[in-house]
Formats: sequence, structure tokens, C-alpha cells
Amino acid sequence: MYIELIAIIVAGVGTGGLVLVVNRLTGRRLPRFAVPLAAAVAMLAYALWSEYTWGARTVASLPEGVVEVTRVDETIAWKPWTLVAPVTTRLMAANLIGAQSRPDAPSVRLVELYLLARWHAARTVTVLIDCAAPARAEATDATLTDPAVADWQPLAPGDPLVRAICVPQD
Repeated sequence: MYIELIAIIVAGVGTGGLVLVVNRLTGRRLPRFAVPLAAAVAMLAYALWSEYTWGARTVASLPEGVVEVTRVDETIAWKPWTLVAPVTTRLMAANLIGAQSRPDAPSVRLVELYLLARWHAARTVTVLIDCAAPARAEATDATLTDPAVADWQPLAPGDPLVRAICVPQD
């Protein structure tokens, strides 16, 4: 968060400095408000770019074998432009390479999910996904020993989590 704040300030100072140099080279023909206006526009433009590209940049930086499962786009009351174009605030990704199954329960997969949210630390959650049901359960010592004792929560057949984990990837 602090790095982004510093980047916004640098964008404003850099753009303001560039306009100041252009103003001096043109014999001070630009209006007096040109430098602060250019700095403000650059800061706003960088902030909006950063906000709207966070989701795509985060997904692009995921390691090989980790795929995006869901993306949450939200409108935020104090950011009225999000009413026109919602902004991505949260992502869920699954580690497909690390997914495991058991010989006695081949339709049940043990998967690490990564919960990513803007301005928050990433969280890792380990879950069981039953591809046959389809359903999801929290992975605990008891459920890892015997998946039948898990508190299974039903999922829709078209749920993004089921599609990401259970459908073979090409």
C-alpha cells in the first residue's frame, strides 16, 4: 500500500516537473494552473490504472499450476466511477499441481485455495472437493483421515470451483 502511495506521488511530481520544463522552454506561455493540474491528472490516472489492473496483474503473477477460480467485481459507494465500471477487489485461485486424491476416494480432491484481496495479505485455505457430489468441505485432521466424516457443503455442478478442480485442464 505504501509503495503504491509513493508511486502515485512520484507520478505527480514527475509529470508536474515535465510540464514545468515544457513551460520554461516555451517562454512561460502555459497558464499558471498547468503544473498542478498536470500533476493531479497524472496522480489520478495512475491511481485508477492501478485499481483497475490489480486483478489482471495479480492473476498474471500467479505461479504455473495455480489458476484463477473466481473474481469478485464490486461497486463502491465512495468511488462513483465503479458504478459505471466495477473494480476487481478479490480473487480466489487454486493450486492444481498440488491437488491430491486418495485411492479409497478417487473423486475427492485435496486442494489449496489462495484467497487474494486488494490491500490485504493473501490467505491459504485447504479444502476437500468431492467431484462426484459435487461438494466442498474444510480439510481437518479428521477429514483427511476419513473424508466421509467431513461436513460437506453442496456446490452447484457449474460452480467455478468444481470446474477448476474437477474438469481436466488442457
